[in-house]
Amino acid sequence: MADLLETAANAGNFKTLVKAVDALELKETLGSPGIFTIFAPTDEAFAKLPEGTLDSLLQDLPKLKKIVTYHIAFGDVRSDDLAQIDEVETVEGSVLAIESANGTVKVNNASILKTDIVTDNGTIHTIDAVLMPAIVAGH
Repeated sequence: MADLLETAANAGNFKTLVKAVDALELKETLGSPGIFTIFAPTDEAFAKLPEGTLDSLLQDLPKLKKIVTYHIAFGDVRSDDLAQIDEVETVEGSVLAIESANGTVKVNNASILKTDIVTDNGTIHTIDAVLMPAIVAGH
């Protein structure tokens, strides 16, 4: 089985996320034996950001790192776990709100489109929006 990053790259709809991970040199972390869960925004989700946002983030690596690591949780959090919890701690240090209702799961303001893409070192959940930690959103 492929690791988190290989799986995301092979999926073909996470090119922007993979590009950000490459820019931040997080490959080693996401390829490590440590177990992580990624709430992965699709390329369409990144496209919803205001024009120029992505380019400016690629120039501001500390801010980009906060955003990318805000999408990564420690441990293997599967869909059955998401149904039972209301928050999950991120690598960035903040907490994501989990809301489960009527068969849909939301992470903050993003809907989970696909759950439980299992990899060698964790799980990927596809989401439809880029999550912004409060520390970045307030600036």
